[in-house]
Amino acid sequence: MDKKQHIAIYTTASLPWMTGTAVNPLFRAAYLSKDGGRKVTLVIPWLSLKEQGLVYPNNITFSSPSEQEKYVRQWLEERTGFKSGFSIRFYPGRFSRDKRSILAVGDISEIIPDEEADIAVLEEPEHLTWYHHGKRWKVKFRMVIGIIHTNYLEYVKREKNGRMQAFFLKLANSWVVGMYCHKVIRLSAATQDYPKAIICNVHGVNPKFLEIYKKKIEQQQNGKQPFTKGAYYIGKMIWSKGYRELLKLLRDHQKELAGLEVDLYGNGEDAEQIQEAAKKLKLAVRVHPGRDHADPLFHEKKYKCWSTNNAVDLSSWGCAGVLLSHFRLTFKVYGSKNKCGSYKVFLNPSTTDVVCTTTAEALAMGKIVVCANHPSNEFFKQFPNCWTYDHSNGFVEATRKALAEEPVRTDVQSESCHEEAATERFLKVTELDQVPSRTGQILVKKNIASTSLGLQRNWEDASAFMHFVASGSEASRRMFGAIPGSMRPDEEQCKELGLAIPAGKRGRKR
Repeated sequence: MDKKQHIAIYTTASLPWMTGTAVNPLFRAAYLSKDGGRKVTLVIPWLSLKEQGLVYPNNITFSSPSEQEKYVRQWLEERTGFKSGFSIRFYPGRFSRDKRSILAVGDISEIIPDEEADIAVLEEPEHLTWYHHGKRWKVKFRMVIGIIHTNYLEYVKREKNGRMQAFFLKLANSWVVGMYCHKVIRLSAATQDYPKAIICNVHGVNPKFLEIYKKKIEQQQNGKQPFTKGAYYIGKMIWSKGYRELLKLLRDHQKELAGLEVDLYGNGEDAEQIQEAAKKLKLAVRVHPGRDHADPLFHEKKYKCWSTNNAVDLSSWGCAGVLLSHFRLTFKVYGSKNKCGSYKVFLNPSTTDVVCTTTAEALAMGKIVVCANHPSNEFFKQFPNCWTYDHSNGFVEATRKALAEEPVRTDVQSESCHEEAATERFLKVTELDQVPSRTGQILVKKNIASTSLGLQRNWEDASAFMHFVASGSEASRRMFGAIPGSMRPDEEQCKELGLAIPAGKRGRKR
């Protein structure tokens, strides 16, 4: 047996879906494996072709898992600047339209062979275990760490009969997370509380955003204006991701915010409705397809020249660039309707996030962020460029002030956003560096003779058996919201992933 720690990171999404559970676990795997001292495997969902189109943006689809892996690795290498040494494995998944999430199919703990099962990191453990039917995670792995990403209770409260649904969901989450995880990390106090959970933001941003920040400092030192545009927001384009709150704030304060221009970037099921709502405002609120936050559109000082469709970087033209920059109003008239340049202010009124990735990225680039005074933004309050508000008038005041002032230089705070700093926080809070090798014993077994631990174990054993029975019935699974026929992968996914076709599934497709 390899004496290195084997860390299997299971997550609920994958690129090209630009969501937090696709991006953050990917960077975690890259930086945990960077020094070569650990063996790391990232376990991500595989969707059949017909469901990929429901999730992945810009008509991006993959004919095989290896094709998607190539895409993921290329995307990662472009942002980190190094080749990662972790492996990638896929588990069968299905997209739930009503939950707008990917759910696991079958016993995904089997993706990691028993001889490699050491430490498991469950990114969104409640999500991964709601309908789990198979080996018990604490038995399969000697340590299971759950990272709570999503404020599911807040999402559910916004639905019909939301308060009652949230009550039962809270009980279910507490049950499965306590039963399957040894340690639980809450990214912020915005998440559901769990017994003995630790609050720590173990997310970071990729180095590219810090490089962008350094370029802005250089521009400023050379007497150039690093920020030439106003306000924007990036987020999955569904109402619950802050769009409802933002458009309401803009609608209610159109007079006070007269002249404000805001660009919204995102893809999602509610994009058309959001665009229609934006058109009804007197303010200039433009809706655009989603983009990676590292896209030059958000941070490079470029203008559209009236005589060509190519973007011209005037900062590289010397004296001629200075002269031409005086005529950028002419370019604005004759060129593209979408003004180019570097945004200064990131508006994020969302209260459903736990720790917003795009907020961290904006701060890392040295921009001003205007966000709600909410537990999800507690980590960001250390940044002088993070301006919080408590009410709608505070939003107006902070937005107007942010547009009128320049961001503060924050070298030390920006470094705390780096993925390497996040990895250090992860290792410290999980104490993985103190966990013995596989030849040692499971930590929780050291005091197995104690009465309290024995009672706890008996209770967990009984709970796990109850969950196994309930999750093994198609009727009970559907009653609690599982996708029909999702207890085992179908023949199509078994072939795509090279899995053995379960008995009774041969010749059948969903």
